[in-house]
Amino acid sequence: MSSDVQIQIKTLPNSPGVYQYFDKDDTIIYVGKAKNLKKRVASYFTKNHENGKTRVLVKKIVNIKHIVVNTETDALLLENNLIKKYQPRYNVMLKDDKTYPWICIKKERFPRVFLTRNVIKDGSEYFGPYTSIKTAKALLELIKELYTLRTCTYDLSKENIKNGKYKVCLEYHLGNCKGPCENQQTEENYRLDISAIRNIIKGNFKESLEKFNELMLKFAAKMEFEEAQKIKEKVDLLANYQAKSTVVNPSINNVDVFSVISDESFGYVNFFKIANGAIIQSHTTEIKKKLDETDKDLLELSIIEIRQRFNSTSKEIYTPFEVEVGEGIKVTVPKLGDKKRIVDLSIRNARYFRQDRFKQMKIVDPDRHVNRIMSQMKKDLRLQVEPRHIECFDNSNIQGTHPVAACVVFRNGKPSKKEYRHYNIKTVVGPDDFASMEEVVFRRYKRLLLENEPLPQLIIIDGGKGQLSSALKSLEVLGLRGKIAIIGIAKRLEEIYYPGDSIPLYLDKKSESLKIIQYLRNEAHRFGITFHRNKRSKSAIQSELEQIPNIGKQTITILLRKFKSAKRVKSATFEELENEIGKARATIIFNYFND
Repeated sequence: MSSDVQIQIKTLPNSPGVYQYFDKDDTIIYVGKAKNLKKRVASYFTKNHENGKTRVLVKKIVNIKHIVVNTETDALLLENNLIKKYQPRYNVMLKDDKTYPWICIKKERFPRVFLTRNVIKDGSEYFGPYTSIKTAKALLELIKELYTLRTCTYDLSKENIKNGKYKVCLEYHLGNCKGPCENQQTEENYRLDISAIRNIIKGNFKESLEKFNELMLKFAAKMEFEEAQKIKEKVDLLANYQAKSTVVNPSINNVDVFSVISDESFGYVNFFKIANGAIIQSHTTEIKKKLDETDKDLLELSIIEIRQRFNSTSKEIYTPFEVEVGEGIKVTVPKLGDKKRIVDLSIRNARYFRQDRFKQMKIVDPDRHVNRIMSQMKKDLRLQVEPRHIECFDNSNIQGTHPVAACVVFRNGKPSKKEYRHYNIKTVVGPDDFASMEEVVFRRYKRLLLENEPLPQLIIIDGGKGQLSSALKSLEVLGLRGKIAIIGIAKRLEEIYYPGDSIPLYLDKKSESLKIIQYLRNEAHRFGITFHRNKRSKSAIQSELEQIPNIGKQTITILLRKFKSAKRVKSATFEELENEIGKARATIIFNYFND
């Protein structure tokens, strides 16, 4: 730490604010918020940081600037705005919202209602933004079905209408507009429709449903059944749209719900807006981590950003854990009931979004996908290095006959089938899985060492503590114990055993690391069983031919090379047999099968 930086830290105030780090080129590389600027900034230079990127950041800091603010809320907002403005290298990436559509109620005498991506500060009302254009269009279509609004851009001032400047258009004759341009609809009547539309966009359907039901009953009482039927269709439309909104609980009103899940490189934050007991808005965003930020860090930053983006004025938010988002917002961490269920639903949405991103990443950027998987496996399995090269062993024997073993090889999480190997058990008599595993592991790595081939970063043994201990004996003899990570996976409950640890590790059943381990284990089993079956089949074939008197192994080999199976040898003509093994032996075999 340079003397200039030391002086700057000493002179920092013990107040809430935002700090900015600059490098030698005077480029802003990090922005952060703090309740106490002096303590927070000093901690960067006094702590031993586990994360490598944080250590690099600290080395690059040559200048510190700060902005003191009145409250923590102001610090949160300022930090958010500065990150979006400068996009510093070591801050999480916040995406802008310029491309999202909004529903606009235009500020004019007879307001138009339309979809736009441009927000103009002219007093018009904007609702959104909508992350799905389909949702916005569906809502707009519903509004057009329910209410007859003008679509023209005429200036419908009192003077222009009084002077008869405009004439009704085709929309009027089609019944899609009530003709305010010719004074056929009053401004007061039009404003009532706009008020109802405003409520529908906000998710409040109650007033509109009540109004339409009243109208329907009035028309029915007057025997105007055609008009009543038209109103009934509108009620059905509105009720159907409301049913499609995820109903939570009518008592939950005007609340924002936030949740986060993360992996080594990215965080995924989901947001629900709830009004009148229904989810009226949902949005999930991906955030690239830069300094191994915690879920709490990611969620706090995202809450400020998303509430700004969606113009949220909700006074209460639900989150899966406590967050600090400043004054004026009540943070609730639900423990049970409908509130807890809605937070769980939010987490599930974040998880599904993450899965979709992984699938897309697999196609678009396979290298990034592989790097993420390897990084996750290293973390989940508590390894020193990423397991780019993994080998898995499996024994196959049925009642002790033809004992064989298989070794499968995965590179970057994918099978490398050309490197798979079969083994006939040579030194073990009878069904002894432990001794067989010891032999195979010894033979495999003795050969790799002799041929100077690269060793794997991880060995997986299909079996529990017994098989793992046997494999360890061989590694110890070869001087490889401690140089290669080795684990055993038991079949029953997918327990993962480590050398010298009697308590197994249980990975999440949905974890990608466990899925790759299961894939390895299943491949080793399949490969070993196939070899075992082939051996038994070959043995059965040979035993049938070996029953023939005066026919040796060399003759059987020649016949199988030509005819491929005992069945074909059995059905061969005398001439075909004679061509392969001569008249004398052909006569013996032909007579044996055709006696």
